[in-house]
Amino acid sequence: MAIVKWRRWGPMWPAMFDDESTNELFNWPDLSSSNTGLDIYETDEAVVVEAQVPGIKDSDVEVTVEGNVLTIAAEAKEVEEKKEKKKTVYKSTRQTSFNYSTSLPRAVDSTKAKAEVENGVVTVTVPKTEADKPKRIEVSKKS
Repeated sequence: MAIVKWRRWGPMWPAMFDDESTNELFNWPDLSSSNTGLDIYETDEAVVVEAQVPGIKDSDVEVTVEGNVLTIAAEAKEVEEKKEKKKTVYKSTRQTSFNYSTSLPRAVDSTKAKAEVENGVVTVTVPKTEADKPKRIEVSKKS
């Protein structure tokens, strides 16, 4: 017995109505199953963004904040070359790049932003503006 993939429209409908065929036809990525490698969370004091950039040195990472948009770009290029008597016999180039761009959920002070790379993860900490920080309101008994 053969296992056959079930198709919603069956053989009488053109494959163009099938989501999988449409993605292949237009070369659209399937975002539902992809891992973007970007985590965003807030503390009381700051917005923190973590982006995966495996194999990239900290000197190859560029972080910019423009208004409320954070962009993390990273690129690394490795060239391996073997030569025998001044003739190239083998040459291999590996290029890895990442480009993340996201809107931050709060107003931030970009002049005090910090970025660090550790174990293939860029961590960007951007302090919130004073207006967006939570404030404690004293509750008193009504007289």
